[in-house]
Amino acid sequence: MALINTILCSSFLKSQYTVSTPPIGLRKLVCCSRSPIDEGDSITGIKKPKRKLSEQSSWEAKDSEGRDYLYRLGKEADNMNIAVGARDGIIDPLFTGNFLGRDSDIVFDYRQKVTRSFEYLKGDYYIAPLFLDKVVVHIVKNYMAHLINAKVPLILGIWGGKGQGKSFQTELIFQAMGVEPIIMSAGELESDRAGEPGKLIRERYRTASQVVQNQGKMSCLMINDIDAGIGRFGNTQVTVNNQIVVGTLMNLSDNPTRVSIGQDWRESDITNRIPIIVTGNDFSTIYAPLIRDGRMEKFYWQPTQEDIVNIVYRMYEKDGISRDEVVSMVNTFPNQALDFYGAARSRTYDRSISKWVDDIGGLENLGDKLIKRRKNQNLPVFTPPKQTMEALLESGYSLLKEQQLIMENKLSKEYLKNIDD
Repeated sequence: MALINTILCSSFLKSQYTVSTPPIGLRKLVCCSRSPIDEGDSITGIKKPKRKLSEQSSWEAKDSEGRDYLYRLGKEADNMNIAVGARDGIIDPLFTGNFLGRDSDIVFDYRQKVTRSFEYLKGDYYIAPLFLDKVVVHIVKNYMAHLINAKVPLILGIWGGKGQGKSFQTELIFQAMGVEPIIMSAGELESDRAGEPGKLIRERYRTASQVVQNQGKMSCLMINDIDAGIGRFGNTQVTVNNQIVVGTLMNLSDNPTRVSIGQDWRESDITNRIPIIVTGNDFSTIYAPLIRDGRMEKFYWQPTQEDIVNIVYRMYEKDGISRDEVVSMVNTFPNQALDFYGAARSRTYDRSISKWVDDIGGLENLGDKLIKRRKNQNLPVFTPPKQTMEALLESGYSLLKEQQLIMENKLSKEYLKNIDD
């Protein structure tokens, strides 16, 4: 019985793994039915060359390393078709057509609004001459860096006391120069994902470069309150993102025209040099190699008495307050930041707003009147208060009292018994 099983198994294996030669007619039929692009003939054992679409086709072209040429180009490029879209003059007019307008990419304009244009800045504001000179020279020097035979710092660090108008003065200069900057805040310098803030800075930098290249406008990258994002305060923890952000800014300062966001390098991938402006209160908390002279130009902004009077006068001028009254206001509250005088003017609106709330039906009907009203239902007209020196001084003393209470009544000592003095 064992001998019979051995013979049967041997016959079965032979039938499974032995290929018999088909008749001549069937052999021709099999050969003719095979695809012409097969690499070889399993019957004859003769390898056939792979069929090419065309001798001039780029789809099957290989680079010097034997890799697919088009795939490598796509991997290197950071600009996808969705970033260009069906724009007139970019692709063949046959595909843009007129049925959707000359530009068929309906979200292209929305994507470009990452820049700031400052249409909301209406009125005549005062720009301090020293501040204006520093910012304008930094921007122009960076755009002329290829013509200057000297090391040009890429970053301008504007620092000083709180509420002195560092960001606002810079925005006024941008508006006067026609600069469309990209503005970041310290809150964007940290993320739950390692490396995201550094990549975001590089993307914003490259976007500013595209504004220069595609729109023909000056642009820059501005980061507000940078010391709040990457500064070292006491025993605060230094995260990986803090280190990556510092390293990214240092690398941009050293190589402002080669900025990677993850794609492979190409020799032609050159980015326009974009000046960077950062603001903060205390740059001594920032990693020292970042703020060294070759990378960052430092500018300490402390407005003089004349600057404060001119800025506040422009703020109060539309209210009918004279320059002498402004000087009296500034002398009454010395050593105050510029935002103090803006807050004093804002507080004079409190009584008028309380009266307006009563006019629309009181607190109970406030939500229905403001949010749920019908489109054709008009609210009572709000009448702004008439500004007087008495009202401004009253608001100023109220603000000053609040400042003193905070400094005198340090409730943290009451709630945190182990806090250090």
